[in-house]
Amino acid sequence: MAADTIIAADTRINARWVIPVQPAGITLDHHAVIIQGDRIIAVVPQPEADARFHARETIDLNNHVVLPGLINMHGHAAMSLFRGMADDLPLMAWLSDHIWPAEGKFIDAAFIADGTQLAMAEMLRTGTTTFSDMYFYPEVVAEVAHDTGMRAQVCFPLLDHPTVWGSGPDEYFAKGMALIDQWQGDPWIMPAIGPHAPYTVSDEPLLRAAELSRARDVNLQVHLHETAFEVSDYMERAGKRPTTRLAELGVLGPRTQCVHMTQIDATDIGHLRTSGAHVIHCPESNLKLASGFCPVEQLRREHINVAIGTDGAASNNDLDLFGELGTAALMAKAVAGDAAALSAHQALAMATLDGARALGRQDDLGSLEAGKLADIIAVDLSDPFLQPVYDPASHLVYSNHGRQVSHSWIGGVPQVQEGRLTRIDVPDLMLRVRAWSERIRSN
Repeated sequence: MAADTIIAADTRINARWVIPVQPAGITLDHHAVIIQGDRIIAVVPQPEADARFHARETIDLNNHVVLPGLINMHGHAAMSLFRGMADDLPLMAWLSDHIWPAEGKFIDAAFIADGTQLAMAEMLRTGTTTFSDMYFYPEVVAEVAHDTGMRAQVCFPLLDHPTVWGSGPDEYFAKGMALIDQWQGDPWIMPAIGPHAPYTVSDEPLLRAAELSRARDVNLQVHLHETAFEVSDYMERAGKRPTTRLAELGVLGPRTQCVHMTQIDATDIGHLRTSGAHVIHCPESNLKLASGFCPVEQLRREHINVAIGTDGAASNNDLDLFGELGTAALMAKAVAGDAAALSAHQALAMATLDGARALGRQDDLGSLEAGKLADIIAVDLSDPFLQPVYDPASHLVYSNHGRQVSHSWIGGVPQVQEGRLTRIDVPDLMLRVRAWSERIRSN
């Protein structure tokens, strides 16, 4: 090839395997991912990369699989500072007797900043490049994520009752509108609306939230059908299921992300399918709190998009999305009674392209394709517990854990290199985390 036809690029990643996610279900051998600026410009066999591209930097990952960065679609990042504080309890006792009192006592802007940075350090080290957060002081979360260079959907909380962040719905909406005005259109921060749950938000705020979602074209994320009690209690009081109530209020739609959905019948599936709403599956939190089982395979067969989240570290107790994928795949098989349910490639898609679909960003996130943002991770498969390698996708879901992530780029910017964080000062962060743990422990 003539010298004047060679294309200049910033970074070339040579990988033993590449799982692009789209096209679905394939693994590419000895391919290269080419990055220019913040975008992928090619995914090609390495000999073709030799002929067509000249990169300023070449990274050889001869024992690694390269794939899109993972998308953690539900969590409460700053709750990392409550990790392990109140375990082995059912949901309502966990919330009412431990979490809500601790939030009232300790949460302020500094708590949110430090807890979010702790969560981001864990997520980046384990392969997540985009996360969704629903917690207090969302303006702080947005700033911390943006400063670190991590993509985040930041949902402002909405409840009927006062919290550390506001006195009630009017104040939540006023602050939420400011968040939307500041960040809408930003490539890193996606402002969104976060009604806590049907049992904590009355009809009028839900109607306002649905209208705001449509008027400003922002996503809405809500905890929904998390426990059997939530569903049965509302059925006794109103004679209808919570999904029916939300459908009648206009809350369900293609911008709506329904978190948990462990209690589902044909009525719920009908509402999800008709509305185009997305389901966010949090298997380990649901198992730990004994909340129930989301029927992932049934939802997939109904062409309902299912993405995945860890939930907060206080109810998980980690933010390793690779571990979550293994749990999700095993649970899907048991719930469906079908060992072929939710294959390894399908599980990886749930944590990448399906998450991008739930965000409405499938055109620039979630797969390794020319023109998409260069949000990329590499996983080292050379350790003995990952040998021999017959199928890299299988290992990523069934044998791997997130600490095998060796490299991460977000928009082409290195975030993890050789297993080390590049944008977070870990020793300084650990000093702040230790101070918080001592304060919480002493109260």
